[in-house]
Amino acid sequence: MADMDCYHIRRVALVYLYLNNKRRRRQTRRRVWVHHMSQGQFGEFHRLLQELRLDEGRFQWYFRLSTAQFDDLLSRIGARITHQDTNYRRSISAAERLSVCLRYLATGDSYRTIATSYRVGVSTVAIIIPEVLTAIWDGLVEDFMAVPSAEDWRSIAEEFHQRWNFPNCCGAVDGKHVILKVPPNLGSQLHNCKGPFSVVLLAVVDALGRFRVIDVGDYGRTSDGGILANSTLGQALRCGTLNLPPDHPLPGAEQRGPQPHVFVADEAFPLRRNMMRPFPGRALTPERRIFNYRLSRARLVVEDTFGLLFAQWRLFRRLVDVRPEVLEKFVKTTCLLHNFIRSSASEAPVEEAVAAAEEPLRGLGRLAANNFSREAYAVRETFMAHFTAEGAVTQQPAE
Repeated sequence: MADMDCYHIRRVALVYLYLNNKRRRRQTRRRVWVHHMSQGQFGEFHRLLQELRLDEGRFQWYFRLSTAQFDDLLSRIGARITHQDTNYRRSISAAERLSVCLRYLATGDSYRTIATSYRVGVSTVAIIIPEVLTAIWDGLVEDFMAVPSAEDWRSIAEEFHQRWNFPNCCGAVDGKHVILKVPPNLGSQLHNCKGPFSVVLLAVVDALGRFRVIDVGDYGRTSDGGILANSTLGQALRCGTLNLPPDHPLPGAEQRGPQPHVFVADEAFPLRRNMMRPFPGRALTPERRIFNYRLSRARLVVEDTFGLLFAQWRLFRRLVDVRPEVLEKFVKTTCLLHNFIRSSASEAPVEEAVAAAEEPLRGLGRLAANNFSREAYAVRETFMAHFTAEGAVTQQPAE
């Protein structure tokens, strides 16, 4: 009987020791919240960034922002991306979160590469980047990409006349394909006629190379004209809700009557009352060649702006491996950052900036009847006549 009691006592003791040891192992594991490689104090933010602040050129190359711009941006969005510390761990600071996001946009490296550089987890990077992008958009959009008012459009038109010799012009319009790795089950919609898979950025750019209206997310297989028809810009032009200024005579051409304010675009876009495109063909009259020259000169500002955007944020030079809705957030935020940088920097011509950067209706189709088309042709003919007479400039082709 005594032997039996001893047996039970030993058995209970062994079970107790086993459970107690198991509980201790579990508690030991819980003390280790992150991998030993993911210790942020040894990452680039705490080591390299402090040295970069001593060299303005290297800092700007690393982040694409100057130290003053970085600090200004942080002051605007810091409260939106600040997290509280807990009893178990210290949160990543707002400055480091912004650094992670900007470095990803500047390089296009994978989340894993960024995580290794900053000594944080890959999942942490995947959370930080969309969060910071949203904060930048919400914090800056009203100041740097608000919907233009009639007075804003009038100011833009004056700048186009002074800088690019195209009066009554409210902006240059073009579309840019952003290449991405095709997601499952969306191949046919995203397929671009030139080969790769893409979504499209449709933009209106002012005379200073700033984005004023953007529309992101249409599929790459859609033509530029179709993208315009599907966009909010195209709908606003159709409905007359874009707040464009009233018709105004061209400079020195009051005898030609009031003319509409227009956007300039290439031959992929349709000719409309408020949308000027070049005359087609090669065997053109001297007057038509002059009009095409003046329109192309004004339209180059949007192509130069796209070149600067894609040179500065090298994320777009890689095959972006994200979902289309996430890529849309990347594109919108980089356009906003572009405006933020240009607004806080000296207003250099767009061509010089590009050189420096190297170191609700779908399927609208025809938007109006023949009367509208005749009016669009008449507007273009009036601009052409103005450019060859009272509006001529010395650098344009001779008649």
